[in-house]
Amino acid sequence: MEKSNERATFQSRLGFILVSAGCAIGLGNVWKFPYICGQNGGGAFLLLYLLCLALLGMPILLCEFAVGRGSRKSLSRAYDILEKPGSRFHLTKYAGVAGNYLLMMFYTMVTGWMLYYAFRYLTGGIQAADTQQTAAAFDSMLASPQQMFIFSAVVIALCIGVCALGLQNGIEKVTKVMMILLMVLMVVMAVNSLTLKGAMKGLKFYLVPDFSKFSEIGFPTVLFSAMTQAFFTLSIGIGSLEIFGSYLKKDRTLIGESLNVIILDTAVAVVAGLIIIPACFAYGIQPDSGPSLLFITLPNVFYHMPYGRAWGTLFFIFMSFAALSTVIAVFENIITMISELSGISRRSSLLLNLVLITVLSLPAILGYSTLSGIQPLGDGSTIMDLEDFLVSSNLLPLGSLTIALFCVKKNGWGWENFSAEVNTGEGKRLPDCLRGYMTYIVPAVICFIYLKGYYDTFAGSGTLTLFFWMTFAVVLLALVFAAAFTRRGSAAESARRAVEEQ
Repeated sequence: MEKSNERATFQSRLGFILVSAGCAIGLGNVWKFPYICGQNGGGAFLLLYLLCLALLGMPILLCEFAVGRGSRKSLSRAYDILEKPGSRFHLTKYAGVAGNYLLMMFYTMVTGWMLYYAFRYLTGGIQAADTQQTAAAFDSMLASPQQMFIFSAVVIALCIGVCALGLQNGIEKVTKVMMILLMVLMVVMAVNSLTLKGAMKGLKFYLVPDFSKFSEIGFPTVLFSAMTQAFFTLSIGIGSLEIFGSYLKKDRTLIGESLNVIILDTAVAVVAGLIIIPACFAYGIQPDSGPSLLFITLPNVFYHMPYGRAWGTLFFIFMSFAALSTVIAVFENIITMISELSGISRRSSLLLNLVLITVLSLPAILGYSTLSGIQPLGDGSTIMDLEDFLVSSNLLPLGSLTIALFCVKKNGWGWENFSAEVNTGEGKRLPDCLRGYMTYIVPAVICFIYLKGYYDTFAGSGTLTLFFWMTFAVVLLALVFAAAFTRRGSAAESARRAVEEQ
């Protein structure tokens, strides 16, 4: 078994914060948060979101970092090392491995879209006089699997190359540069958006609390939106952040480190809104959600701006950095997981995954052309939608539930061990009075978000379809609780662990 002092560590605290935040800062966070915030009361929603982030996102992030630092392994081996004899938590590790692969099966493609648009803006290839032209350009890209494959392959090769340079010389150095450039670009673009004529209306819409939205939409609906966004914004649950906890030194407590990551992640989401919302209002264009905002609405906004081509280029470079930082982080997790699971060298894992992820990205790419007839979630859905659903609506919440239970249950790691790891080093400490909250409230809230997400997704699909999917969700939930609350014979389990550690 690898000794803890042989584990690679970050060169600096700033490197850890920027790499971890880079993993958390994703495309969905940037294009989804501004719209959801504006539609649910602006500043009022923002306050509610921050509260939910502190009460739900922070505890799970602490669990991931603590399990990583305590085990000095990726999630593929962490439960095996930390769990008590007879525990079944280690059986859930394969879901974490699958989650990372599923995420990269479509996320590398979407990152390729960002690179493609940055390239097209840079070379003057984007014509966006109206939304019809921008929609046609986006559809043309989707209909060309060759173009999408080329840019996806470039993303995969670049990110595998960064991981090949190692933690300090590759991931830490490259992500530092990208994150600093990302933040500089965001400030420049936000200032430009706020100086546009009519931008203040957008700023008011975005940031000034509008509590009337609570009564219009319904406070429970707004609260659920805030809880969901707070939960998913950090990409917790499949070990993508746990791996960086395993590279973290023990000189500081984990409360401060987790808080810094959350603050940076939230700041990027908020500033993204300052770029997008005021610019849309300045030109009388309603901000949309999802891909239509990035690839149809915003190109039309840039077209009407002075120096619009330059601003469009900068925006998609910024989006490329946000996406690439996530891909690099998840690739590092995949490479380490496979190496630790199979015992192969890191170099072999790098080469294997270079080929494997490239091949696995093909279904999502072809899902818009050759395989467009496959609509797994109903009319108009794509293979990417299915992959996203499996990750976002299943593996992330169920993985978060698993790691939360693991850190508080006696047959897992246990509260005493978890809190001791969190409190190791200098800095703010986790109070013991939160034990009950993390043992009962956090898992209950995760279960609520998980089941309501399923209900909202399939409620309009008919009673039979809703019943089938809700039953499927309950079965998956039962499997997690079965792993958490059942035990095997301790003698047999001790023998298994002894063999694995040899």
